[in-house]
Amino acid sequence: MRVILSILLALLFVSGLAAQASTPGDNPRVMVLGDSISAAYNMPTEAGWVALLNDRLASTVNGEAINASISGDTTVSGRTRLPAALERHEPDIVIIALGGNDGLRGISLSELRDNLTRMIETTRASGAEPLLAGVRLPSNYGSAFVDRFLGIFAEVATATDTAFVPMILAGVAEDPSLMQDDGIHPNTTAQPLILETIWSALAPLVHADPIAPAADSPSS
Repeated sequence: MRVILSILLALLFVSGLAAQASTPGDNPRVMVLGDSISAAYNMPTEAGWVALLNDRLASTVNGEAINASISGDTTVSGRTRLPAALERHEPDIVIIALGGNDGLRGISLSELRDNLTRMIETTRASGAEPLLAGVRLPSNYGSAFVDRFLGIFAEVATATDTAFVPMILAGVAEDPSLMQDDGIHPNTTAQPLILETIWSALAPLVHADPIAPAADSPSS
């Protein structure tokens, strides 16, 4: 009887260690691979949504956000620099927020699809979990093309079974008061709204409450 009890206790101990080791919500490192929308374009870095995300992660799951975003970046260059960024930062989760500049520069939809898919595959191969954020082009590109472009993100997310934010600027791009004068980049007032949009999809991945806590204070 003592032998059986000892075996059971040992199994419970090992199971507990395995469960603890496999919990992705423990001190998660979230890397954002984006462009100017995520690089706090034309504003203090601490006002950008990635800095606000860093505060949110620190206060909720003792995690951190790493901003690997570069203004003007495309999925082509993002795909190229992703392996080195993964090796350098060793993230648990990668938010892929690229594609807007592809549309502005006329990169083909098939190339956009392929680049997004390869970045998701590369992220998973490193042991990290991807989260894809969709991008909507300005309306002056024509509603048919704008819809086809945005649809690529949904197609890739579905095909790869990837966590997905349908539109990173949801509720922002349609409101001129939340955009900078160029009509492309969100202003500082929009940054907390972008954070909440991302958080709704990210929270389950880091085992956090998807309901936003009381107002986050900007990074200092």
